[in-house]
Amino acid sequence: MTVAYLGLGANLGDARQTLKDAVVCLAQQHTITVLAKSSLYRTAPIDAGGDDYLNLVVKLDTAMPVRHLLALCHKIEHHFGRERPFRNAPRTLDLDILLYGEQAIDEPDLIVPHPRMTERAFVLVPLVEIEPTLIIPQRGRADAFLAAVADQRIEKMKSPCQCLAPGATDSSGQADAAGAAPKGGCP
Repeated sequence: MTVAYLGLGANLGDARQTLKDAVVCLAQQHTITVLAKSSLYRTAPIDAGGDDYLNLVVKLDTAMPVRHLLALCHKIEHHFGRERPFRNAPRTLDLDILLYGEQAIDEPDLIVPHPRMTERAFVLVPLVEIEPTLIIPQRGRADAFLAAVADQRIEKMKSPCQCLAPGATDSSGQADAAGAAPKGGCP
């Protein structure tokens, strides 16, 4: 089993519900256990236009090889209507593999650790929330990069994202009873 961290974001449609449903879809995979999820954050788009994003980070334990996890992320994005008309286009759902164990991967379609994760408040803030002492392979402690993104607008949402499988915990260690299959099912 490998511990992986995924960043989830959306700014089209019912972003809150889409993120909730995407986490449930991840949790329903027999090769994935959702260990933790961050709070939900509203953030300004970076290098893009459009509405604000809703973002969160999940910590997974998975038996999936990284390529299978990437394929699953793309399948879930597609299921929720993700289109890629141009770089940084607004999206119904974005799933990024931030970390996959201690692995460093540099391939044309997959770079882990995610190449811009230390430059984005919408990744670092929720990541540090669920794992305060996290070490990013080849880069150092995640919290050491927070000062560099302090000027990026990020707001913790007051209403929690009820989006975990039964028995999983949120960043405060609270169990989340939500876990029903999303309307329209999971891929």
